[in-house]
Amino acid sequence: MVFTTRAFVTFFTIIDPVGLAPVFIALTAHLNEAQRRAVITRAILISAAIIALFALVGRFLLDRLGITLYAFNMAGGALLFLVAVEMLFGRSPGTRRTAAEEEEAMTREDISVFPLAIPMIAGPGTIATTILYVDQALPDPFRLFSVAAAIATSLLTAWIVMRHSSWIMEHIGRTGILVLSRILGILLAALAIQFILNGLLTFIHTSGLLR
Repeated sequence: MVFTTRAFVTFFTIIDPVGLAPVFIALTAHLNEAQRRAVITRAILISAAIIALFALVGRFLLDRLGITLYAFNMAGGALLFLVAVEMLFGRSPGTRRTAAEEEEAMTREDISVFPLAIPMIAGPGTIATTILYVDQALPDPFRLFSVAAAIATSLLTAWIVMRHSSWIMEHIGRTGILVLSRILGILLAALAIQFILNGLLTFIHTSGLLR
C-alpha cells in the first residue's frame, strides 16, 4: 500500500497535470477547439508510448551502459529534487524547456510532440521515475500494476486538465495553480531525498563499507 501511494504521488507530481493548464493555453491560443482536442490526444498518446518504452527497456539500457541501479537512484533523486526546487520557487522548469525551446514552441504548428509530450509530460524526470519504480516493482505483478495505474491516472488527469484548461484558469487562476504546485513540490522534494538515501544505502551494503 505504501509503494502504491508513493507511486501515485510521485508520478502525479512529476507530470504536474494542473501545471500544464497555463502552458497549454499559451501554446494553443492560435488554435480552434477541434485542433486543441487533436493536440491533446496526440500529446498524451506520444507521452504514453515514450514512458512505456523506457519502462520496458530502461533497465536493459542501464545494464548495457554499465550504470548501477544505486547510481541511477541517486541521479534520479537529484534530478527530481531540482524539479521540486523549481516548483517550490515558482520558476519555469529548466529541466523541461530552455528559453530557446519555449520560443520555438510558440511558432510551431504541431506542439503535441514538442514541447507537450517531450519534455513537458514525458521529460527526463518522468523517464527517470519510470525506470526507478519499474525496477523497484519487479518481479511483483501487483506492484507493476500499481506503477502502470499511477502512470495511466496521471496521463488521464493531464488529458482532462488540458481539455478543460480554460475553465481551470478561470476558476482557479494562475495563483491557485502556483499554490498547488508548491504543495506538490514539497512532496516531490521529500520523495527525491528518499531516492538518494535508498541509492546511498544500497551502495553502502553492496560495497561492504559497513563490514
